[in-house]
Amino acid sequence: MTSTTDANPDTPGTTGAPDATGTYGELRAQLATLTTEAFRPELAEIDRLATQEIARIMNGEDATVPAAVAERLPQIAAAIDATAERMARGGRLIYAGAGTAGRLGVLDASECPPTFNTDPSEVVGLIAGGPSAMVTAVEGAEDSKELAAADLDALKLTADDTVVGISASGRTPYAIGAVEHAREQGALTIGLSCNADSALAAAAEHGLEIVTGPELLTGSTRLKAGTAQKLVLNMISTITMIRLGKTYGNLMVDVRASNEKLRARSRHIVSLATGASDATIEAALTATDGEVKNAILVVLGQVDGPTAARLLTESDGHLRAALAAVHTT
Repeated sequence: MTSTTDANPDTPGTTGAPDATGTYGELRAQLATLTTEAFRPELAEIDRLATQEIARIMNGEDATVPAAVAERLPQIAAAIDATAERMARGGRLIYAGAGTAGRLGVLDASECPPTFNTDPSEVVGLIAGGPSAMVTAVEGAEDSKELAAADLDALKLTADDTVVGISASGRTPYAIGAVEHAREQGALTIGLSCNADSALAAAAEHGLEIVTGPELLTGSTRLKAGTAQKLVLNMISTITMIRLGKTYGNLMVDVRASNEKLRARSRHIVSLATGASDATIEAALTATDGEVKNAILVVLGQVDGPTAARLLTESDGHLRAALAAVHTT
């Protein structure tokens, strides 16, 4: 997982590893067809350039990524709507990938609880080789479809879940195996890759191919491909949470105030949403045990804490719907 691609088919010591004159040649031929693996002769002497010039070139490369994402916005939106529909029924969002792709999934999943007050079990990141693979390569793990199936089975996958396989190359067995197994179980499947006509996209119900082109360093998909994956994962989790009522406008009203910075942010959010005085905000947060969304409803709806909690439960957590219910009673 520390190789230049997110799938290393030539891992030494892997059970049944091919010899140099056999499958290695076939795999090299496969990699040669991938845009993310293409060699750029115009950059062959980049190491001889001044640091600022290399930085300028790299910055220019990075600037092309949002346009590549923009080309797939309709497909991304469709995948998000399908994800939100399943999560509204109690399903989970599960990312699965190897190497850089897996780490990006774990990162996005780990940021959902503090941002949206989700339970850690609601958005899950699986990385080939387990948690230790976040910092240390686990030989051969990314080459196993069976390992992906076992990791999903351990989560007791259901038909309401969404599984997002992530692989820059679009050919990583772990990511493809996760999508294939999830689809067999009736779960929603999304395949996020950075090459066209990928096996991962073909295996998934929603194939998202963000073609970012050859990398600055040949095959180093932690660069543009990794940036594209991060942007799309941001969209999937953030917009899904918006659809689930985890925000009010562009305010994080489900933020979990677990430290001093977030407690200050909670008060700022209530202030922005209501325009209330500091005293009113403190009283509302006290009445709602620090729950930002509830406190906003207390202020804007002029209800007490228990009533705010009941209205939000009846509105499936959607603050706008709860406010509408107050105004119609």
